[in-house]
Amino acid sequence: MTKKILILPGDGIGPEIVAEAVKLLDCLRTDFGLAIETEEALVGGAAYDAAGHPLPDQTLALAKTADAVLLGAVGGPKWEPLEIALRPEKGLLGLRSGLGLFANLRPAILYPQLAEASTLKPEVVAGLDIMIVRELTGGIYFGEPRGVETLANGERRGLNSLVYTESEIERICRVAFEIAQKRGRRVCSVDKANVLECTELWREVATRVAGDYPDCELSHMYVDNAAMQLVRAPKQFDVMVTTNMFGDILSDAAAMLTGSIGMLPSASLNADGQGMYEPIHGSAPDIAGQDAANPLATLLSVAMMLRYSLGEPDHADRIEAAVSAVLERGLRTKDIAAPGASAVGTRAMGDAVVDALRAAS
Repeated sequence: MTKKILILPGDGIGPEIVAEAVKLLDCLRTDFGLAIETEEALVGGAAYDAAGHPLPDQTLALAKTADAVLLGAVGGPKWEPLEIALRPEKGLLGLRSGLGLFANLRPAILYPQLAEASTLKPEVVAGLDIMIVRELTGGIYFGEPRGVETLANGERRGLNSLVYTESEIERICRVAFEIAQKRGRRVCSVDKANVLECTELWREVATRVAGDYPDCELSHMYVDNAAMQLVRAPKQFDVMVTTNMFGDILSDAAAMLTGSIGMLPSASLNADGQGMYEPIHGSAPDIAGQDAANPLATLLSVAMMLRYSLGEPDHADRIEAAVSAVLERGLRTKDIAAPGASAVGTRAMGDAVVDALRAAS
């Protein structure tokens, strides 16, 4: 059966990196018989410029009928003066909420060819393979009440609420344990239960859920310690599960262990397995249009899409092998190149991965 993919290029470098992903999908369709059809729509700043809103109704409707969504990136200084409700990032949050994408999977894998690109010593990060499972539709980013209010004395006060229900915590923990069962069978739940009652509940629920997975080991860690341990001894972790905000921060920290944030894909899934796939880096408007962005995180996001939403693990394996082959050849974009070494551009890197894919067929 033909699967539907919605393509959302977005802003900044988004259109450039997504163009390389589309080339990869076209190769899988024409050379490997992948049964897909694609459609493109606007989101973020581009959508605001064209339609006056970062998430037009048509885009959300198309996303709801797609089997998977591939997103580039949103945002940039051009739209920062807008009121918060109209900023590009609200388009991204609206997609997550509208599709019920509660589970964000962010792998941090160090390709052996890039051990020297990490800011940590090779012996500390060699063999790194962490999966960070981030709750995505609750927590402080969505909790109510929120906003900026004026007190009786005229002083303004900002307010955001950290809110989680037991069911929200339970479902994300189950995702983490089910992933761990296919990996190293170790789950570290990250919270701040010593000072935040909400995450004290998180710890209680995580402990209860762990009882249903006796083949897995559960540990708990405060978020400040987890941040330190990611830098000190990252290979102690297998699967980490945590709140929306903590996961946002920790996954970006983990990105640098791999040499570049330009190497990390992500998947955001709902209860039905429908997902949105995107690199975890931003729109990088400072290099937009310069053919300088690293497309590999986006190409690896396609691999995750094939594995988690489209039921095509063999094609996912092919993409990951092609990326590894290109790195083995020594090709590097600027962000992962050694100081003073030559680098290839966005299009050249994308073409090289497509060529490696075809060569392995």
